[in-house]
Amino acid sequence: MLKGGRCKSDKCPINKKRSAPGKDPKSRAGKRSDYGMQLREKQKLKRIYGMLEKQFSLFFERALKMTGITGENLIVLLERRLDNIVYRLRFAASRSQARQLVLHGHIRVNGKRVNIPSYLVKPEDTIEVGESSKNMIVVKESLKEFGKSGVMSWLQLDPDTLKGKILALPRRSDITDLADIKEQMIVELYSK
Repeated sequence: MLKGGRCKSDKCPINKKRSAPGKDPKSRAGKRSDYGMQLREKQKLKRIYGMLEKQFSLFFERALKMTGITGENLIVLLERRLDNIVYRLRFAASRSQARQLVLHGHIRVNGKRVNIPSYLVKPEDTIEVGESSKNMIVVKESLKEFGKSGVMSWLQLDPDTLKGKILALPRRSDITDLADIKEQMIVELYSK
């Protein structure tokens, strides 16, 4: 070792680059395959909506049978899920919290109690928090976000009565928080 803490040798610990942990990390390094990238996109979308593989593939099958672009149909179907609508209407702070509100029977669709998170809403449906649940702290805390950012353009919310309405089906361009999702890769993955 030389003065000043510099080494000339390759074995010197100061010059040595730290390798990735694990056995033979060089074998893992490299470019991800097309399949790997497609799988990553599918996993991202599944995690965003909190779904398991079987349920996600059923939604894909349904999107495949619809007319139009399959990838966009898939995202529109996922956006129409009741737990997602509860989240979008700001009744819950996250999709998992919205799912729990639905499962516990706190949500009404067109005046009827619905406790199925995957229930698909339609245009003109009204979604509201049940009478006994309107004073829940969770809902009141989540509604504070409404004042900051509002709701999506295809939804309407009356924060005083805790009622929301589906004005129209969402379009892919309306869903800005999923801009980094490449749904075409998911379609390619399932078409193999």
